[in-house]
Amino acid sequence: MFPAYFAFRSFKFSPRASSLQTWPAAAGNKSSRVFVMAPSRRKASSVPEGYKEDLSKGRMLRFEDSLPRLPVPSLEETGRRYLKSVHPLLSPAEYERTSHVVSKFVRPGGEGEPLQKRLLARRDDPNIRNWIIEWWNHTSYLGYRDPVVPYVSYFYSYRDDRRRRNPAARAAAITTAALDFKRQVDDGSLEPEYMRGQPLVMSSYVYMFNCCRIPAEGADYPQKYPHQENPHIVVLRKNQFFKLPVVVHGQQLTTAELQKQFERIYERADHGAAPVGVLTATNRDFWAATRDKLLAASPANARALREIESSGFLVCLDDAAPVTLEERAHQYWHGDGCNRWFDKPLQFVINDNGTAGFNGEHSMMDGTPTHRLNDYVNKVIFNNLLDFDNPSVRSDLPDPTPLTFQLNTEVEKAIIDALREHQSHMAAHELRVQAFQGYGKGLIKKFKCSPDAYVQMLIQLAYFKMYGLNRPTYESAATRKFQEGRTETTRSVSDESVAFCHAHADPAVSREEVVQLFRAALAAHTKYTLEATEGRGVDRHLFGLKRLLREGEKLPALYEDLAYDYSKSWYLSTSQLSSEYFNGYGWSQVIDDGFGIAYMINEESLQFNIVCKRLGAERMSFYLNEAACEVRDLLMPDLLAQHEKAKL
Repeated sequence: MFPAYFAFRSFKFSPRASSLQTWPAAAGNKSSRVFVMAPSRRKASSVPEGYKEDLSKGRMLRFEDSLPRLPVPSLEETGRRYLKSVHPLLSPAEYERTSHVVSKFVRPGGEGEPLQKRLLARRDDPNIRNWIIEWWNHTSYLGYRDPVVPYVSYFYSYRDDRRRRNPAARAAAITTAALDFKRQVDDGSLEPEYMRGQPLVMSSYVYMFNCCRIPAEGADYPQKYPHQENPHIVVLRKNQFFKLPVVVHGQQLTTAELQKQFERIYERADHGAAPVGVLTATNRDFWAATRDKLLAASPANARALREIESSGFLVCLDDAAPVTLEERAHQYWHGDGCNRWFDKPLQFVINDNGTAGFNGEHSMMDGTPTHRLNDYVNKVIFNNLLDFDNPSVRSDLPDPTPLTFQLNTEVEKAIIDALREHQSHMAAHELRVQAFQGYGKGLIKKFKCSPDAYVQMLIQLAYFKMYGLNRPTYESAATRKFQEGRTETTRSVSDESVAFCHAHADPAVSREEVVQLFRAALAAHTKYTLEATEGRGVDRHLFGLKRLLREGEKLPALYEDLAYDYSKSWYLSTSQLSSEYFNGYGWSQVIDDGFGIAYMINEESLQFNIVCKRLGAERMSFYLNEAACEVRDLLMPDLLAQHEKAKL
């Protein structure tokens, strides 16, 4: 299991936005910043300095060729940063050994020099736009053989829509909004995203609609279909599949027409069917072999698969009514494993009680593009920015077409085995939601803290409370300023964060000193994050160097050192995504002894989705709540003193 599955970065998106604004990470650290989408639209005629527009590619992709290439740090730089990252995790003896093997690796003429030369040559190859992307997509996603759910897929949970308690009405509004976003992607008119005035890579949006992950022995592959030839979506209800054209006689269906079509599906799918979709929730090699058997069973199955895989997206009408945040999280993350096609990048899930959410497949897109899509969908609905109220329904709409699978005994047995495997995987997990209402981003910014770094330190403190020590922690950092950029690792544990946790637990340490150590931890975290977004973390560089070992060459001692594997064993896999339209999002842990903690930082609240394999998610939830209260109380006296001083 790889932390790259959860490669989100903390962007808060406004659908009218196309630039990013920044705020300081901590008082006195003006150079460290985190990024948030700003509410102003970039002027259409402006071209950032150093970039060129190629409008023949459309507005969305017009900067792709002028984005910089992902850099390769020097061996010395990576060596220094790596040693600093492992220092708080090792004993003095372990650190001494690690320092020795790093020195052997980075020195002139050392073990790393030939690998570095090969990597620099790869970086400069004009036929390779990003030196890591082919390796990374294969190793972390397409070549990964465990089930995509729970280990790859992620979910968003939507706020309730009071106007649309009827599930067919909710599904219709969501589909209308998603189709509007799809139009902008398909015709290339979607404005790129920007960070500090610099455009971000948009090429992954190509894999958003009319696309599917296809299982194959050894490694899967993405299949993209022409949107012009496939103007349909696929709807699931009680494990039955329906092809729903969204354009009839050259005209897109109105929201009222979509609702009518969804109502027809509800009426028609009045009984269950064999859960063919659960095959997408199993081991990838098992699914690849079973797909071949499914194709061989009947020519009708090839036609059904083609319609599903080429569809714009899926709408899953679930026979469920989740209420609590935990119930909703489970429903959107995996449901019963049956009324899904987990190979599709986009699945919108609507329940019988009108609650709704989203499930995403991760192999070709990280979280920021689908976050933008889902935030857009909800914003245009809640603010009535599209024509959702047009009542016209044409009388000649064709009924949705059932997609029927013909199953033989062999495939039926595979479905039973897949369902059993899926249920076993999910039974091993526990999930809790800590919906902290005490404060949110508003107060954190008054404390003059970076909200993301602040919450990262809450997580460190909570883990320390639970275990009495800090262990390797992953947070994703976006490298989308580079061609075909995806993510780099922010290593959240630092000497500074460990010092803060120990001092906080020591009653002999004064509040003022704990505050000072806390702010130092924020600064260290944000500095590492900024370096990672610039392509100067350690994990991708060391990964790339190792990939360039040739057959028969000795593995450098750095990679045999116990610290190397331990320091990238993510006992905490974390990431932020924030939207005022969501009431949850999350994904799995990445090692069996670890936690997956997804968090949202909204204006007046914090929310944590905690997943683990029976390690005590409820207890971790308690400690996160306690940490949030205690850090607030730690900083509040200084804020109150500032207010009193301002009155004088």
